[in-house]
Amino acid sequence: MARTATEKIILGIDPGTNVMGYGVIQVDGKKVTYLAMGILDIRKTGDIYLKLKSIYNKTIELIEQYLPDEFAIEAQFFGKNVQSMLKLGRAQGVAIAAALQRDLPIAEYAPLKIKQAITGNGAASKEQVAAMLQNILKIPKEDLETKLDATDALGVALCHHYETSHPLKTKKCSSWKDFIDKNKDRVHLS
Repeated sequence: MARTATEKIILGIDPGTNVMGYGVIQVDGKKVTYLAMGILDIRKTGDIYLKLKSIYNKTIELIEQYLPDEFAIEAQFFGKNVQSMLKLGRAQGVAIAAALQRDLPIAEYAPLKIKQAITGNGAASKEQVAAMLQNILKIPKEDLETKLDATDALGVALCHHYETSHPLKTKKCSSWKDFIDKNKDRVHLS
């Protein structure tokens, strides 16, 4: 099915060597629609190289299933545990390699940037990000149960949309009410 000039699909990935989250949105002009989200749970796989293979294969599968136009991934954050950072970098690398294999444009976003774009607060919890995404994208409640890695990935995709469609100037907010007042176009209250 051919897409219009204003239509695109974005695949977001939250990489991990135990759980990889993914989220897919469709954008048509200013309208953003939730398509899918989920996780790849590889905690029971003992071999790191088999985990990396699973991440690569799942990313290729998602690309073939949803035919995204753009690929967005959460960037590594710097921590004290060098081994954890190395493992996360490998997971991120194989997901990026899969996107490169399919000639997708790639964008990386820091966790703080994603949280800021979705909630207005770079220190927001995973639960706050999930609640905001549910509100913005009208995600059915049953799709949200125990899928915080998936909502993180959906946040990556939506952050990418915000950054590429109408880059926002940083709006400093002192409270949730202040955020809502300054972002009426992004907040839909039921």
